[in-house]
Amino acid sequence: MTSGSDRLIRSLSPEEQAALTEKLFLDSAYLSTSDIMTLALQGGSFDFLHDEPDLYSLDDGEPIPCP
Repeated sequence: MTSGSDRLIRSLSPEEQAALTEKLFLDSAYLSTSDIMTLALQGGSFDFLHDEPDLYSLDDGEPIPCP
């Protein structure tokens, strides 16, 4: 007799099963770069950067001569 969760897992595509297996069985002690990026983007810690004033424009300073 198969359980409901077993049927659900078997109904997933091979790609979805692989992603689920990776999440369940790989060492999750360390966050992946993707997880850290998602946390930084969605966590709101850097939202203050959207409110920063524009300090510089293309008209500021002197052009750097190209040799």
